[in-house]
Amino acid sequence: MPATDPAHADAIRWLRLSSCVLPLAQPISDAKVLTGRQKPMTEIVMLFVEVESRDGHRGLGLSYAKRAGGPGQFAHAREIAPALLDEDPNDIARLWTKLCWAGASVGRSGLSAQAIGAFDVALYDMKARRAGLSLAKLLGAQRDAVRCYNTSGGFLHTPTAQLLANAQASRERGIGGIKLKVGQPDGRLDLERVAAVRKHLGDDAPLMVDANQQWSRPTAQRMCRALERFDLVWIEEPLDAYDHEGHAALCAALDTPIATGEMLTSALEHAELIRHRAADYLMPDAPRVGGITPFLKIAALAEHAGLMLAPHFAMELHVHLAATYPSEPWVEHFDWLEPLFEERLEIRDGRMLVPTRPGLGLTLSEQARRWTRETAEFGQRP
Repeated sequence: MPATDPAHADAIRWLRLSSCVLPLAQPISDAKVLTGRQKPMTEIVMLFVEVESRDGHRGLGLSYAKRAGGPGQFAHAREIAPALLDEDPNDIARLWTKLCWAGASVGRSGLSAQAIGAFDVALYDMKARRAGLSLAKLLGAQRDAVRCYNTSGGFLHTPTAQLLANAQASRERGIGGIKLKVGQPDGRLDLERVAAVRKHLGDDAPLMVDANQQWSRPTAQRMCRALERFDLVWIEEPLDAYDHEGHAALCAALDTPIATGEMLTSALEHAELIRHRAADYLMPDAPRVGGITPFLKIAALAEHAGLMLAPHFAMELHVHLAATYPSEPWVEHFDWLEPLFEERLEIRDGRMLVPTRPGLGLTLSEQARRWTRETAEFGQRP
């Protein structure tokens, strides 16, 4: 059968894995650092998967780790990658399951799922490119632009004066919302920073806060009540990521929506959070839960539960996924990953435009190649 026949089965012939260490411009501190649980973040370790089929179709996928886990993701990906050779790249759900079973002894969530996620994203990218569609269009886009908010300018290491300047610069760039980190040991400092930004931006600017899981239940109750007066879009991760009952109690007690979910590492964990009604805004992270395949399951559960959606980090991927959600979502703007790709996302009037280029619309930059610490190849390029 000729290779141009769209009905014939293609086959994966070549894979390349790359572990790329992205240095941050300065050490990043949030509440986890101020409470002594983590050290400032200085780099992000990316896992890239490049795949090519017998018929010449290509795909690019990604996953990532912050502070720790990057070498482990790469090692697991290297072990399971041969399982994809000679498989039909269009059978994405089946191949996700095959990779899951290839590493079943280390579980179906966490680091193992995050390694699988890079392959999964690459196969979806390939399928969309083959169809000549953006990933959002392939999945069924609901909109061509998504509300966006900025986080990178609001970390706790940033002095208040610089915080105000960063917020103003983000708004002038066209970014819709501003998120601030909170969760300092002295909650009064948090309230002062939030009050300063609210006063500076005015009452109409969308404003969010993120405690990064650092409050106890009593502290969360007090702080969330004190924050109600600022008319926030949401209060993010006031409690431990797995404290579903505590988050559910806050959802029931407050007017301000509660957002959580970014630290969960599987569709099953998200299903439990949703079952407990523990969020108003669900914040799944596609690479962290194992790729697009489980992300779509999570989004379907969230839609049925009537939740709002705000995917975490990796805007280059999540702008496509958020564009498919029926209710108006948010996507998180971080410019940290921009040096890794040749292309740039466009922002206009508070919204991030969904790229129209085929697939993710991304090409690895020469800088990404220079930052690559380790590679592994499997099969032969057609």
